[in-house]
Amino acid sequence: MRNFFLLLAGWLLAARLVAQATPTAPTPFLLLDPAAMAAYKTAYQQRHSPEVAQVKTLLQAADHALKQGPYTIATKPQVPPSGDKHDYISQAPYWWPDPAKPDGKPYMQKDGLHNPEAEAMKDSEHLSKLCADVQTLALAYYFTDDERYARQAASQLRAFFLDPATRMNPNLNFGQGIPGINTGRNFGIIETRHLVVVPEALALMEGSKSLDASLVAGLRTWFKDFTNWLTTSPIALPEGQAKNNHGTFYDVQVVDFALFTGDEALAKRTLQQQTWPRVAVQFAPDGAQPLELARTRPWNYVSMNLQGWTRLAQLAPHVGLDLWHYTTPDGRSLRAGVNWFRPYLLGQTKMDKADAAPTSNALALNTYDQASRAYPDLNAAVIFARQPGFSPVPWAF
Repeated sequence: MRNFFLLLAGWLLAARLVAQATPTAPTPFLLLDPAAMAAYKTAYQQRHSPEVAQVKTLLQAADHALKQGPYTIATKPQVPPSGDKHDYISQAPYWWPDPAKPDGKPYMQKDGLHNPEAEAMKDSEHLSKLCADVQTLALAYYFTDDERYARQAASQLRAFFLDPATRMNPNLNFGQGIPGINTGRNFGIIETRHLVVVPEALALMEGSKSLDASLVAGLRTWFKDFTNWLTTSPIALPEGQAKNNHGTFYDVQVVDFALFTGDEALAKRTLQQQTWPRVAVQFAPDGAQPLELARTRPWNYVSMNLQGWTRLAQLAPHVGLDLWHYTTPDGRSLRAGVNWFRPYLLGQTKMDKADAAPTSNALALNTYDQASRAYPDLNAAVIFARQPGFSPVPWAF
């Protein structure tokens, strides 16, 4: 009997070692263009300009990221209504106390104006910082093969998504709650749009010894659970029906995460049944975005929404679809939406109303650069030449 248990223990140990040694399937790029990235890396290695200067700046940011974190949501002072600090929580940013009410509740909306109360809740900030740092660190590893960067990125990902003491539960039940009205809304889902950098980071760090099977498998499980929440929760489902940028970025997340976790059927179905019909809803025939232009921060929101659309166009070919060249019977299209920006970026015309809060052209320029790869005749170089300080890079999506 003793020999049997010794043999069994040996089998178990051998199985564990085999499992640890088994390489994970490569994570493909979903949003980044592998050919553009490879060409840029070659130019950098051959000491070409401006690639050397841009990567130098990137590495400076990565060195800073080596000293940051870990970012978590489980250590916040606020306790979500569930009583579980592993649940993400945020407050609607544009809602303020009603001065006519003794306790200010229910709060009232002031579109485009950030309430400092909401900014004091840090889950959204920590998630954004995690994504920014992981992307920077992964890019630094891609260009240098320096394991320090991959090791720090892997550590950050484990802390935020996998470690039992600090992980985020895969839901947004308490995102963008409004005091006096609700504890969470579908609109909170816009705050997780940055999570699309995680699959790209894994692809960038392919070959790193810090990217072990348990980390990749754990992240795929987390994203699969979160995608299930996105597509089944009564809180989440209305976001998919939102007509403005909220609906756009809902589609981006579902499609991206479905592709990352191997559910191509869900990705294709979402694009065909939700994204394609949005073209007729969100774009005017001349490419304007009336729903975003009606906001108090029109330039910010038309730029942001176009970013979502270019991401969807980059994801669609993974399931055999072409959004770049889709046109409705009355001429509405993503191409028209990109063209609409041209006179504004060239300084030939200005918005009818200024944004209620400061904004910049960076988001519009980066999305324009992405679109120029699908539309070579855009002559984007003319626009970039008129934008001091802007230099396109292939990793800005």
